[in-house]
Amino acid sequence: MITPVGISSFGEMGHRVAKALIDHDMPVIGCLEGRSERSQKRARAAGIESVENLNDVVQQADLFLSILPPVHALEMARKIAATGENVTYVDCNAVSPHTAIEIGDTLGNCGIDFIDAGIIGPPPTKQGVTRFYASGEHVDKFVLLSQYGLDIRILGNEIGQASGFKMCYASQTKGRYAIFIESLVAAYRLGCYHQLIDELKLSQHTVYTDIKNTVPGIPAKSNRWIVEMEEIAESFGAVGMTREIFYGVADMYRAITGVHLSEPNNLNLEELIAHLAKEMK
Repeated sequence: MITPVGISSFGEMGHRVAKALIDHDMPVIGCLEGRSERSQKRARAAGIESVENLNDVVQQADLFLSILPPVHALEMARKIAATGENVTYVDCNAVSPHTAIEIGDTLGNCGIDFIDAGIIGPPPTKQGVTRFYASGEHVDKFVLLSQYGLDIRILGNEIGQASGFKMCYASQTKGRYAIFIESLVAAYRLGCYHQLIDELKLSQHTVYTDIKNTVPGIPAKSNRWIVEMEEIAESFGAVGMTREIFYGVADMYRAITGVHLSEPNNLNLEELIAHLAKEMK
């Protein structure tokens, strides 16, 4: 299998996935038209070949990887469906099983094969840190990319399995930081922040270290996580669990986003919490 792989966008995850493929001799193509200067630089640095428009991408590619913020996932599927091209579409976005099924139906109605996938881990800057979990009856087409630098794991033949897996995983990894931030901001406003930190260092040292190292970087990501948390809420509600926990998490990330911190903010944990305690509504 040596044929160009099409890619939807060139954010931190998208361009790193593309580079991993290119480094293993799989060409990747994408449309740079209308993209920001930052995205264009990323694409060129990764070695992505630019084509004129989205139609050209799907005409030339056998596989198309959709990697973008979940709020745009269905919109991208509709654009690909409108091309009428015979491409296999892999949705790698953090969407609920319901949204994945809707995407699959949108594409299937136009005769396009669909694969449900979820990315676990950071952008693939080295081997062994990023995994793609996939499901659907056409998943074998995606698994071929395991020969070109991607770690792809099959969950089953049903659309919704991979997206559901991603929702469950992200609820634990990203969901918990909203709770950490909310409790720390509350402690700061209640006048017991330093005492709480001291107790965490004493009785929950591993948790404290995680908070200290991770939370300062959350504001740069919080805007992208709002819709993902809402997708988790809908995923859990659909299987009889409460939606309210993760709607609350989405509200927390919405409030953090509303503070408009610079990116990167260069604040340590205490400085960030103090700023949020003052500014967050």
